[in-house]
Amino acid sequence: MTSVTSQKKRDLRALWFVGPSLALLAVVIGYPILRAIYLSFQADRHLDPDTGMFVDGGFAGLDHYLYWLTQRCLSPTGEATTCAPGNLATDFWPALWITLFFVVVTVALETALGLWMATTMSKSFWGRSLLRAAVLIPWAIPTAVTAKLWQFIFAPDGIVNSLFGLDIAWTTDPWAARFAVIIADVWKTAPFMALLILAGLQMVPGGVYEAARVDGASRWQQFTRITLPLIKPALMVAVLFRTLDALRMYDLPVIMISESTNSPTAVISQLVITDTKSGNFNSASAVSTLIFLLIFGVAFVMVKFLGADVAGTQNMPRSARTRRLWGRRAAPDLRATSNDLTTDQPAEKTPEAPR
Repeated sequence: MTSVTSQKKRDLRALWFVGPSLALLAVVIGYPILRAIYLSFQADRHLDPDTGMFVDGGFAGLDHYLYWLTQRCLSPTGEATTCAPGNLATDFWPALWITLFFVVVTVALETALGLWMATTMSKSFWGRSLLRAAVLIPWAIPTAVTAKLWQFIFAPDGIVNSLFGLDIAWTTDPWAARFAVIIADVWKTAPFMALLILAGLQMVPGGVYEAARVDGASRWQQFTRITLPLIKPALMVAVLFRTLDALRMYDLPVIMISESTNSPTAVISQLVITDTKSGNFNSASAVSTLIFLLIFGVAFVMVKFLGADVAGTQNMPRSARTRRLWGRRAAPDLRATSNDLTTDQPAEKTPEAPR
């Protein structure tokens, strides 16, 4: 009975320690989310068809969501019609596909480059500390500075066209502008991926590689059967963080290319800023809620099904199997020798003397 009471007291002490932090997070994070969801169901300032005067607020239901998802606009008489070309809602789906395109391409390239950089920096060589510090410089530069830097590089008479003798309009041609943004984003955030992956590589025991080398494994086999399985948790966490960050991309394409929502590099976050500048705060809250649901869905899929262990509580069965596999393959002779040494063999019988 005494142990149960003491256990309850320990739980209450833990709650007192964690409670203030949870309350602060609820205020800082929870309230803005709930407020944005509430505003998304409220009407913006609009023309009342009955009185012919502008009115504020009022319950709008799903009008804002239908406005963005189906391009459903309301006429001055209150009738639902399809939004005319040039309306901000018509840029929603193109901006969404461009955002997803940026996410897939940039995260894939940054993961590959980050893995290569982390593998290189994990080795022992002269100047390794200097290399690690230099690699992080692009990530430490503010995004606005990075955007202006690459804008100068990809200018019509910039370094790229002058150095390679090209005549490409990097800031106006649709696909050239998109690839220019991808190159700038990969240059800036690949070191972030390398930093997270390098932390995972530091946790790999060196004895596993020694056992693999004794067994005759090649470098490629060591990489695919040891390195990748053991760093999978850190790798998936890095991919998760970078994916969520790429879904919120805004300043790089805006500063580097254009802030127009119908530009070839317009992302979904630009719609929120543009709608807010127009005074449509409730409509902007609706598209912000859609972005939140998209990010939440992506995070849920990656954590639940792809093994992005953010909390560090999941097991590593493949890694354990890999270690056991190399242990079994590397030392069969040792086990056989051990068995021979420990097996009790009967003493050799001496022939009986003749009678």
